[in-house]
Amino acid sequence: MIRTQIQLDERQLAALRSRAAQEGVSMSELIRRGVDLLLASAPGGNAEERIKRAMAVAGRFRSGVPDLSTDHDRYFTEDGRE
Repeated sequence: MIRTQIQLDERQLAALRSRAAQEGVSMSELIRRGVDLLLASAPGGNAEERIKRAMAVAGRFRSGVPDLSTDHDRYFTEDGRE
């Protein structure tokens, strides 16, 4: 890793210290995570990371509609008319 310096205002520093303590990680680790999120969300960002995040949430939510996976086009069309 390469050492670098950043400047934070007092509010940022206090919040970062608190979050690091809550998660049991260093402030540096939180900053690295934030940089990774920023880079992955940028246009043309890390496609592999975006795919991993999308796959991690797939199937975690329920619509309550039993035939949504087979009739999604119909539901989409009906919703678009409203």
